[in-house]
Amino acid sequence: MRVDLKDKVVIVTGGGGAIGSAMARQFAQNGAKVVVAGRTLKTLEAVANEIKAKGQACEPVVTDVSDRQSACDMVDKTVELFGRLDCLVNNAGINGGPEYRKPIHEYDDDLWQRIINIDLNGVYYCSKPAIRQMISQKSGGSIINIGSIVGLTPLRLQCAFTAAKAGVFNLTKAMALELAPENIRVNGIAPGSILFEGTKALFYSDPEKAKALTSHIPQGHPGEPDDIAAMTCFLASEDAKYMTGSIVTIDGGWICGYTRDF
Repeated sequence: MRVDLKDKVVIVTGGGGAIGSAMARQFAQNGAKVVVAGRTLKTLEAVANEIKAKGQACEPVVTDVSDRQSACDMVDKTVELFGRLDCLVNNAGINGGPEYRKPIHEYDDDLWQRIINIDLNGVYYCSKPAIRQMISQKSGGSIINIGSIVGLTPLRLQCAFTAAKAGVFNLTKAMALELAPENIRVNGIAPGSILFEGTKALFYSDPEKAKALTSHIPQGHPGEPDDIAAMTCFLASEDAKYMTGSIVTIDGGWICGYTRDF
């Protein structure tokens, strides 16, 4: 994806993960100055160093998105490093692994709280200081919230993740309504099954599991982190200047409908 993001300052939360690091690389390739935010400095530094080795601007900032003060500090540090903030990508998120997937009456309360705190509250906590900074600059901005297709069409045994991501998408629309007068656009992305080390271990290393999963995807294969990153760069650019409140699905057609004949 090639868009003009020259000198735009972008924060990517969850910037050390497969999707977040793909976003950081594509933002930097398109001229943006990038802050990769997350909990593990070593992982963030690896991403930042890779990008800086190409002569592009990227800095790591350790952040816990579920903590209000940490989220505020993240924005303050970004402005200290690069002088402004033009785009926030709320990408950080977690889910419970297969061993935690249970019906709601058996679901682990602590896991429920942890997922809600990171996946939903984290979007709220990070967005507030980012919005204040963008308003103070008087030049608009872009916020991109990364959810999941389960926020649009629930899957069984994942009640916390489903609730959090559905909340993220309605929050996205509420933010878009409120922030349009400030020229701040707010959009969401709903990824489907994306291939990276985590999903390889869970699903795609086992041929039977992989076959079962891809049987629900009309295109017949998972997506890649760069598929999400490319759309994120587009939504951050002026090419998407008339898009706000949109939820873009990138899932190979998964939630279009049933792929089976009846």
